[in-house]
Amino acid sequence: MRTAVIDRNTNETKISVKLNLDGKGQYEVKTGIGFLDHMLEQLSRHSLIDLTLACEGDLHIDGHHTTEDCGIAIGMAFKKALGDMKGITRYAHAYIPMDETLTRVALDISGRPFLVWKVNFPREKIGEMDTELFEEFYRGFAFAAGITLHVENLYGVNSHHIIESCFKGLARALRDALEIDPRKADAIPSTKGTLGGSL
Repeated sequence: MRTAVIDRNTNETKISVKLNLDGKGQYEVKTGIGFLDHMLEQLSRHSLIDLTLACEGDLHIDGHHTTEDCGIAIGMAFKKALGDMKGITRYAHAYIPMDETLTRVALDISGRPFLVWKVNFPREKIGEMDTELFEEFYRGFAFAAGITLHVENLYGVNSHHIIESCFKGLARALRDALEIDPRKADAIPSTKGTLGGSL
């Protein structure tokens, strides 16, 4: 089983993450930000990654550190759980519709972190959460996990639908990219022989 436990403590946040890449989409998430909890639950459920996360953050300031650091901590656990990455499908993409919204997510579990974020929100807040913080989450996750990640909202007018389609798109793409290819289960999917991040 590809599992990991991470504890990440700073002066701004204290986060513990337990993750199982070969799970059933079971989750227990407590960040202190209700809408972020909802999105991380979607990520777990639709990727089939089991996720337990508890965060105590400086929410008396705002939600920035909590949101970004949760992305970093989940990414760290993801990378640790992947191990040597033998046999993974590596590349995947997903198109996720949600009512009037359509979002495309494409990724490469490459060891080379990068984020392309083409998502605009009609509203500055969803509930009490600033919509600009979602890019911080995705950047933190992609760079800590070592993933090349492209997220583009193709169209949509409802901010809730837009970001939920992003998280579901990430989930479905991760689910496919993490699958073990039975034809190459013992091989790292790279002509270099490694996915450790070297160019």
